Amino acid sequence: MLARQYHTYLGMLIAPSVLMFAVTGGLQIFRLQEAQPGYTPAPIVEKLGRLHKDQVFAVSPPRAPRPATAPTTEGGTVEKKEAEAPRTVPLSRTLLQWFFVLVSVGLFVSTALGIWMGVTVSRWKVQARWMVAVGTVLPVLILLIP
Repeated sequence: MLARQYHTYLGMLIAPSVLMFAVTGGLQIFRLQEAQPGYTPAPIVEKLGRLHKDQVFAVSPPRAPRPATAPTTEGGTVEKKEAEAPRTVPLSRTLLQWFFVLVSVGLFVSTALGIWMGVTVSRWKVQARWMVAVGTVLPVLILLIP
């Protein structure tokens, strides 16, 4: 009985972070937080990506563009013909990416249902609500520490 109560408290405490990691991890599967030629991510997507990967809620300064040619050799420059050719993504990678998106959605839904059950059906509803509130506010406060 005590283990079940602690499970509820611990689950409610970490559930908001699990939700955040499920969403931001799902975005990162297709590298939506990174600028690509012809695509600029929304600032919030960049910030959430940094939060997921680096535990900071700030957009990094833009990188300097890479040179168009490779380093010089004795006879001159070496052209990058491989970089100009479009890259094809193997079918297995695409299928795996979409599977992990499905896993991310499943994790989000399962965690959200767990929160709902903890705050409405549990014997410890009031405590569960407090733990969800603490689990939501505590990471935000920690991010505000300089």
